[in-house]
Amino acid sequence: MMSKLLWGLGGLWMLFLIVLLLNSSIWAPDPEGQLKMVAHRGVHHLYDPAGVGRDDCTAVRMLPGQEDLEIFENTIRSIQAAIGMEADMIEVDVAPTRDGKMVLFHDWTVDCRTDGTGNVRDLTLAELQSLDIGYGYSSDGGQTFPLRGKGVGEIPTVEEALASGGFKPFLFNFKSNDSDEADQLHAILKSAGRNALKEGDGFYGAEAPVKRMKELIPGTWAWSNAGAKTCATDYAWMGWLGVMPDSCKDGTLVVPLNYQWAFAGWPNRTIARMEAAGARILIIGPMTGGEASHGLTHGDQLTDIPANFNGYVMVEDIRKVGPALVR
Repeated sequence: MMSKLLWGLGGLWMLFLIVLLLNSSIWAPDPEGQLKMVAHRGVHHLYDPAGVGRDDCTAVRMLPGQEDLEIFENTIRSIQAAIGMEADMIEVDVAPTRDGKMVLFHDWTVDCRTDGTGNVRDLTLAELQSLDIGYGYSSDGGQTFPLRGKGVGEIPTVEEALASGGFKPFLFNFKSNDSDEADQLHAILKSAGRNALKEGDGFYGAEAPVKRMKELIPGTWAWSNAGAKTCATDYAWMGWLGVMPDSCKDGTLVVPLNYQWAFAGWPNRTIARMEAAGARILIIGPMTGGEASHGLTHGDQLTDIPANFNGYVMVEDIRKVGPALVR
């Protein structure tokens, strides 16, 4: 009996060593390149995300201390400010207008942030660009609105955004599941003479437009939220067996800052595996209560990322994180 127990323990110990060696970074190649910061919505006003639903108004939840920040998300000033703060890539949200244009705007309706009402897709470009996008911001629950009148006419078209960002890559976020929006965005990029693949642009969001963008621009970085979740879930257990999940091939592995340890071979072996599979890695903010934040909010969070990490890092507050990065 004792002999069988010892053999069993020995077998488990050998299995543990095999798994450990299989996923060790010691013999993995050193990653080439450097970390790339993605400024979420450019420079924008932070808000308290606790308990926020998909369609809840976040402008009225602006955190105190930002009452003098007259730069609004998804605007030209926001893009340019983020670039000036060392952002390597700018994340923006795209939405079509009623008259066939496409603008940068996050929400489904204009009711939350502006002095207007209605769905973004039901309004014309002229109607959208007449609005004040600073109208709905409040840091005291709606008692005062210090930024009213500060954002009149600042909703830009995609063309204006492209012209403002120089040759910095954009990460375009599709909010709807309409594949036609991918065709529309692709036509705009083509008309502007922008080679998205060469410039390093990316596309993410709902499944249908992401799939269509992959068809329009083979080899481009395009991923759906659902696909990234599946890749992370699959690799979290299959990776320990040295198996690359099909869900990660040509996909994106999203890694919460406080769960890097859960991914087999982190960092070098994981990076090598993903690169071999044509996949990218995106580090986001820490996961708390089962939900992950969008990005990093403090410069000291950079110390939790391996120095040789060469993937993407989503940054929520580029004003604090950008200047803290030592390249």
